[in-house]
Amino acid sequence: MTTSYDTIGINYSDLRKPDLRIQKMIEAALGSAQTVLNVGAGAGSYEPSDRQVTAIEPSMEMIRQRPASAATVIQGHAEKLPFDDDSFDASMAVLTVHHWTDKERGLKEMRRVTRGPIVILTYDPAFRGFWLADYIPELVTLDEEQMPRITKYAAWLGAAEISPVPIPHDCTDGFLSAYWRRPAAYLDPRIRAAMSSFWALGDVSAAIGKLQSDLDDGAWAERYSGLLALDTCDCGYRLVKTV
Repeated sequence: MTTSYDTIGINYSDLRKPDLRIQKMIEAALGSAQTVLNVGAGAGSYEPSDRQVTAIEPSMEMIRQRPASAATVIQGHAEKLPFDDDSFDASMAVLTVHHWTDKERGLKEMRRVTRGPIVILTYDPAFRGFWLADYIPELVTLDEEQMPRITKYAAWLGAAEISPVPIPHDCTDGFLSAYWRRPAAYLDPRIRAAMSSFWALGDVSAAIGKLQSDLDDGAWAERYSGLLALDTCDCGYRLVKTV
């Protein structure tokens, strides 16, 4: 990525509010862990409030936007975690691994400092079917470049369970596919600014213009009418949990 979260992160916490349904999946995967490390913690989304959390995040802009909490917050990087072996009951990483400079090293660092489960919310770059890629096919290439293959997690962390994460139609966390049933949201530059993919892609004005036209004349609704009856959708997000 050419733009850091010190830039992307402006107003991030206003648009990326954790969705409680996704949060329940993450907390269930953490099991009975009482000490939890959150790697690439951003502004603190999805951190459990009933456990002892240590958060590590490289961007000071993101750290500034954290709400008040009991978590210990450290500025640092996944690739060099400043902790002893087996320091935490569990660790978590939410929509962050694709931003790491050395993904393998970062994940192996998580394994080193964690004596229990490792829980990661990520995206499967082999997934196809999100309609926005019909307008911006570069998204597929970007995902393939940034996202580790799902098989890599077991290779780097050990045996892992992979579960689909259904995205609610009214998802409160404004990541890339959160608005799958609210297409007009992608016309809003403020909403796009909270999505790292759009910063990486640069000028998408032609694609956004086409989407605007298709929404205006009903072509989008006709083409993707099947989505409008769904409450949740598999958009390619996956929860990885080591076993």
